[in-house]
Amino acid sequence: MPLHDVPWIRPVTIRLQCGLERTFTGAYDALAFLENEWPLWHGERHERAVKTCRGALSGVVPTVIAREAFIAACFEVGVPTVTTPKKTMPKPRPMRAPRGGAI
Repeated sequence: MPLHDVPWIRPVTIRLQCGLERTFTGAYDALAFLENEWPLWHGERHERAVKTCRGALSGVVPTVIAREAFIAACFEVGVPTVTTPKKTMPKPRPMRAPRGGAI
């Protein structure tokens, strides 16, 4: 990860047309993909994703906005995102009394 990258709280994983999955951890990764590896068709959402990722890298746009714009651009060209479950803290279990009644 480059030193000037702005990481996302939750990475975005997409499934490419060849079937491989690729994970993006921040605005820098997403911008490089948008500018260098994007399918031929560049629509309105692609343009917005490029602008918001650049804005996130310069500190003007919140990272969550850039992440959502990147996901929207993927949907625009039919590149599905692979949903990953949100990491949650395990719920604490109540303590049980020891068997046999002795403490």
